[in-house]
Amino acid sequence: ELGGYLSLDGETALAAAEAADLSLPLGGVPIAIKDNINVKGQPCTCGSKFLAGAYTAPYDATVISRLRKAGAIPFGRANMDEFAMGSTTENSALATTVNPHDPTRAPGGSSGGSAAAVASHTAIAALGSDTGGSIRLPASFCGIYGIRTSHGRIPLDGVVPLAPSFDTVGWFAASPILFEAVGEAMFPDDAVFAARRRLIVAADAFDLAGDAVAEALAQAVASVSQGFTDVRRVVVAPDGLAVWREAFRTIQAREAWAAHGAWITATRPRLGPGVAERFQYAATVTAGAASAAEQRRSKVRRRMDQLLADGSVLVLPSASGPAPFRNASNAEVERVRAASLAMLSIAGLAGLPQISLPLATMNGAPLGLSLVGRRGSDRSLLRLAADIAAAHSQ
Repeated sequence: ELGGYLSLDGETALAAAEAADLSLPLGGVPIAIKDNINVKGQPCTCGSKFLAGAYTAPYDATVISRLRKAGAIPFGRANMDEFAMGSTTENSALATTVNPHDPTRAPGGSSGGSAAAVASHTAIAALGSDTGGSIRLPASFCGIYGIRTSHGRIPLDGVVPLAPSFDTVGWFAASPILFEAVGEAMFPDDAVFAARRRLIVAADAFDLAGDAVAEALAQAVASVSQGFTDVRRVVVAPDGLAVWREAFRTIQAREAWAAHGAWITATRPRLGPGVAERFQYAATVTAGAASAAEQRRSKVRRRMDQLLADGSVLVLPSASGPAPFRNASNAEVERVRAASLAMLSIAGLAGLPQISLPLATMNGAPLGLSLVGRRGSDRSLLRLAADIAAAHSQ
């Protein structure tokens, strides 16, 4: 009814659950899988009619192997925007996913099916992919936990690419305890650093979101701040978040065309609304434009390395506001998307881990607050998120 799943293999999952080793960290835990991640013997359509019935995965993606080793059970293929080209999961060619909190609102995308599965409690956790916000945005809109991992921390073999230098795998959960437990399974050898000295409040991100969002998140920011000895408001992007967004958008488009342009040109598939236009734009990005954007990315990485060098944590809105209504005008949807992408491009350009926590509401709809840490600090960021969730619930 919510359109979260494209297919389910209940019998196989049930058999696996009955045979599960409950002593393992995720023993018997069913986890929904975004439909661009290979699970051996299951279809992988990327939300596209072009691949529906055309491909069955011959092997497990590395991330699936890690989940199985921890005892988890892959359960169901979660809906997504076609080829991950979208931010609402309304660009899937196979189904439309609605937001479990409010069916009149979009769930976010492109991992909206995974988020809806968790928010509707039809999955305890779910895998997604995040290039430009495809986990962080649905997590905020659906009122659950979601993480974009540090770029390169989880191998991407068996994951259909969009823009490889931005692509990451992450996950959703409704429970902060399970959310961290998945991280322990993904990064079992990582140390957790408890020192929390400086919290950087992204002044320009809050300004971009506006006074209403800042007010809605004020209590959550205050709660997060209590765990730090030094809290500072900083303009993260001196040259403007809009400039960072356009650099991200240019590189993403160039890489998406490099990944998919040849087969699209050769087969001319009938792509869904919005998706075809995005690929058409991608085909026009010049080498010169991409080179200039790469130079900007290098500056962004240096800036973020400087801000987070001592283990500081950045806090900012996960999105520019609550989920847009499904009947919103194209102009309104684009406004939300553009403003959100400007904030989301911070972690994207710098390859940083980012967690969206469901700590607030606005106009009765969920609104996430995000934590961003330095590259490789995923486990420490997950522990911080769990501690914040525990304190916030008291």
